[in-house]
Amino acid sequence: MIQFVRKSGADPMRVCQHKEVTYLTFPILEETGLVRHLFSTREGGVSKGIYASMNLSYSRGDEKEAVDENFRRIAEVFDSSPERMVCSRQTHTTNIRLVTEADCGKGTVKETDYEDVDGLITNIPDIILGTFYADCVPLYFVDTRKKAIGLAHSGWRGTVERMGEHMLRTMKNAYGTRPEDVVAAVGPSICQACYEVSEDVAETFREKAPKEWKYIIKNGKEEGKYQLDLQKANQLILINAGVPEEQIAVSDICTCCNSKIMFSHRASEGKRGNLGAFMELRKS
Repeated sequence: MIQFVRKSGADPMRVCQHKEVTYLTFPILEETGLVRHLFSTREGGVSKGIYASMNLSYSRGDEKEAVDENFRRIAEVFDSSPERMVCSRQTHTTNIRLVTEADCGKGTVKETDYEDVDGLITNIPDIILGTFYADCVPLYFVDTRKKAIGLAHSGWRGTVERMGEHMLRTMKNAYGTRPEDVVAAVGPSICQACYEVSEDVAETFREKAPKEWKYIIKNGKEEGKYQLDLQKANQLILINAGVPEEQIAVSDICTCCNSKIMFSHRASEGKRGNLGAFMELRKS
């Protein structure tokens, strides 16, 4: 089994294996009994070169046939197929799509008929939601009362605009979700020590962030550079929106520190594939 560099001893994620595929899960989500989910690693696919091996992007130059097979292997972990997947079209927005049966296969076996979608929600069982990463923050949502789920992509732009809050509000409007009924997870992403940003990004956070966020930004190694803690920021957004802190798991795995096992845009200087967060609601 592969070994990750971890940031703490809390071990909030479990390393799992299905045939060739190595992936991660959150016990806190599994314990709801309502969902199956995973976060992929680079292990277990068929892509070559800079995409080796579990690349889940059709748009970065990899061979389509290889990506098709990679999606098939991920779907097999769910005892399903790519025809039951629905994928985001991420552009660092806070736009969220309410996924229906008619969306099945979009982003895998069908073209998407939507753009600029960084969040997906559904209350329909056996639809696998998929969002994609190479340092940005994956957010998982499970409404244990209304039996609805959501996945969201939150980079620095999505974080400063409070993507997690947008997800909870959209789930409330669609399904009647209450934050206190939500179990959430903040997935693997770049850590504060690895994520250096410029003055303009730091200033945007200072302007828009509440006072209790201030410690998520610290001075960098060079003048005019700053280190940003996206995972902590997203956790605080969820807490401030009403999700109980004990119902939120935060990964201790950095994609950049583990770039041999995870795709990292920062570590690879953009020469990479995509990781994926996936989740489906189980049938009652």
